Formats: sequence, C-alpha cells, structure tokens
Amino acid sequence: MFQGKRLSIVRRRRAMSKASLAEAIGAVPNTIHRYEAGLSVPSDEAVRKIASVLSFPVAFFEGKEVDEPRRDNASFRGMASKSGRIMDAALASGTIAFLLDDWIGEEYTRPEPNVLDLQHEKPEVAAILMRQHWRLGEKPIKNMVHLLEANGIRVFSLAENTKEVDAFSLWRDDTPYVFLNRFKSSERSRFDAAHELAHLCLHKHGGAGSSYQYSDIEKDANAFAGAFLMPEADVRAICSKPLYSVNDLIDYKRRWGVSVSALNYRVHELKLLSDGRYNSNYVEMSRRGWLKQEPHGLAREQSAILQDVMDDLLTRGITKAKIAADLAVPAAEIEALFFGLANMLSIDGSGERTARKPVQLKLVK
Repeated sequence: MFQGKRLSIVRRRRAMSKASLAEAIGAVPNTIHRYEAGLSVPSDEAVRKIASVLSFPVAFFEGKEVDEPRRDNASFRGMASKSGRIMDAALASGTIAFLLDDWIGEEYTRPEPNVLDLQHEKPEVAAILMRQHWRLGEKPIKNMVHLLEANGIRVFSLAENTKEVDAFSLWRDDTPYVFLNRFKSSERSRFDAAHELAHLCLHKHGGAGSSYQYSDIEKDANAFAGAFLMPEADVRAICSKPLYSVNDLIDYKRRWGVSVSALNYRVHELKLLSDGRYNSNYVEMSRRGWLKQEPHGLAREQSAILQDVMDDLLTRGITKAKIAADLAVPAAEIEALFFGLANMLSIDGSGERTARKPVQLKLVK
C-alpha cells in the first residue's frame, strides 16, 4: 500500500517542494499534499512518475511505516544559519539510516548505549564525568568515532555532499545517533563528534528551542567538546612553557587531534595565552588560510563497526546493492551513510588495514 509519509521523506531528501514535485509529474499543485496527507492515493502511473523524478525505487513508497528524525528532537551544529530545506534533507537521510541500522541489528549485535544523562551538570564538569565513566583518564583520544561506537552510539556519515551541514545528533528512543560530515577535516570532524556527544548527554531529547536557548546550547556543547578533547590537566602539563605563535600551536595540536584554532581557543580559555596573542594568532591563522584548510592534517576517521559489517558481508557475498534492494533505496544512499567506504573495503588511503581494537560485533544467531 502506498505510504504518503514515505513520499514526504523522499521529497524532502531531494530538497523539493510539494509544488515543484507536482509540476515535475504534470499534476495540479495540491496533488502531492493530498498524497502525503493520505487524502488520496496515486495511480500506479503517478507512482512511477514520482519514483522517476525522485530517483527512488517504486517499492520504497509501498513499505511499512518508518521512524523519522524530527527537527525538535535533533541537535544541529550551526543550525541557526541553515535553511529549513537543507535540514529537512539531512533529517530525511536519517530515516534511511534508521532503516539501515535496523537491518544491521537483525544481522549483528553491537555494544549497548553507555551515555550518562548529565542534563543538570555544567559542560566542563560533564566532560570530566564522561571521561571518568569511560575510563579515559587524562590521555588524548586516538579516535572519536571508534570511541563513540564502542559505547553504543550509532555513528553514520552525513549523506550530504556538502559542508553546509556540520553534524547532528539525536536519540531514537534509548539509542543515540550521531551524523558527521565526512567532507570536513579530520580535526574539525573530531570536534563535531565531541560536540554532538555533548548534546546527547546534556540536552537529551531537547532539540534547539528558541534562538536564545539555541545559542546557549551551542556554547555549552563547544565548552564540553573542548574540555573532553583537551583535558585541562593534560593541557597544562604539556603546555608548561609559554605559547606565543601559531607555529607553537602546530607542535601541540597533533597530541589532541584538534584544529589549530580550537587549540588556540582552549589554551586562551585556560589562561595560558594572553588576549593579545590569542587575537593575533587568529588573524595570522586567517591570513595563512588555516581556518579553511587545516595545516598538517590528520588522517580521516571512519566507522569501525561499519567497516567490520562491510568486511563480514563481503565474505558472505552480500553487497551494498543487496542491502539497497532489501531496503528499497538507491545504493548511493547506503554508500553515503557508510562514510563512503568504496567497494566495501576497510582500508586507509595507503591501502593498508587500519590497526585498531576489534569491535564487539557478532552475528545474530
């Protein structure tokens, strides 16, 4: 049976308005509204036209009811500057991620969610409590994506081929999800991951609220991320000598896997850098283009669990085309959510396997 909600999801995934889709299939303006609201059912020919325009299989529109991320339940980084259409397209990809996650859950068991509810804690305190809870001590975090996944957070890449959407996170019942932009630098993506972890533990099911509340929420998430990635005790111990120039920051940024600008902010926040030097460093970073292109960039982080899933499926002869067919979605949507893992291989840019601790991933018996 045709599902109007599924049509709404795909239309928003393609960033099309109801009127533009109606025009594209040669229908009157309110036709799509009626289809999505369940006020009328499209003919088989109309469904084929819709599927063709939206480049989605006909079968997708006839599936069972699906869960869908909502704006009031999702925390978008930098949301205030984004258009509603961009956010809706990203959230629609989240629906496909839910379908994919459920499909993976039928095949494999994964770590249970292990995120504290810290809604009443200050950001810096919450960062310390999360590090203690995960037994991280004061040591730098080698891989943020792997850390989140090891603690039951479902991590997918944003399906958007754009830098306009930084990241977003949400809870689906008791399961936390984080979506990261894989077109940003590794350093900035790591900060985004910590930023979204803040939303999961500080603002559970909170969404953005009013513009004033949103500003405070983002400020809190940034403070958490800075303290989580760059613990105060470790920064003070390592940066014991006076810091002066951006070249000094370059020497230290690799330790914590952060951008030069994030480290500049953190050491200034901890009073290890004067106001004047902090501002002049920022000007110099802008002059060198480091605010857009990170110097001495780190290797990009990818999902450990999704890599392991793909490796196992490949040995069983299951391809992304098979998964796409099972979910009735374009194969490109699957590839995009899997951090662009070409040909389902878990290799880094040099062609060598990435050394890491195995994930708790088992076939469902």
